[in-house]
Amino acid sequence: ISNACISGVVAVNVAADYVKAGKFDRAIIIGIDVLSDFIIYGFQSLFALGNEVCKPFDAERKGISLGEACGIVLMTNKCEEGVFAEYIAGASSNDANHISGPSRTGEGLVRAVTKTLERAEMDKTEIDFVSAHGTATIYNDEMEAIAFNRLGLEQTPLNSLKGYFGHTLGAAGIIELLSCMISMEKNTLIKSLGYQQCGTTQTLAIIDENREKELTTILKTASGFGGGNASLILKKVQ
Repeated sequence: ISNACISGVVAVNVAADYVKAGKFDRAIIIGIDVLSDFIIYGFQSLFALGNEVCKPFDAERKGISLGEACGIVLMTNKCEEGVFAEYIAGASSNDANHISGPSRTGEGLVRAVTKTLERAEMDKTEIDFVSAHGTATIYNDEMEAIAFNRLGLEQTPLNSLKGYFGHTLGAAGIIELLSCMISMEKNTLIKSLGYQQCGTTQTLAIIDENREKELTTILKTASGFGGGNASLILKKVQ
């Protein structure tokens, strides 16, 4: 599945559909992406690359830091030893705004998260924390802040993990989802590295220091070129 920066989250959603439908007992979802001159020059042409470690949602953010990564998730229809997270629901959408620029209203991300909550038969108040896309670009972070406020999630603890390993593009959804599962397992909110001061017009509950919190349910979101948006909900297996 190649769907720009939402590829990892979409792949997990597609795999879940197959497993739930009984087509497979297990699915291995691999997210991998590597850098090339083509990719680097492409982001440079959009003036999206920063000259320092990225600072998602921060007032001093300068743009994306790129990274390379590979992550693997095993999905099964059985509650086996070693399984500590349950896939609840997911959805995707497209805002059809621009080939590289996100919607200014957050409409596409709002639709994806709303549909995910509906499919999960959950209320937004049941989400313990949000792992956002957070690329540290002006327009993406602003769009996400608007969307999460429209969704009523502005008081829910939220982070972006790209300050740690950069934007790993097609692998980002898988890598960040794995980090979310570790957060749930250890009941720890991971701070959004690089964040010091709000840099968006809409405020969010950005996690600015690591802290302990009982975590049961997480929301992972992703947004990408071409107007794509995706989200999914995981719940800790007790």
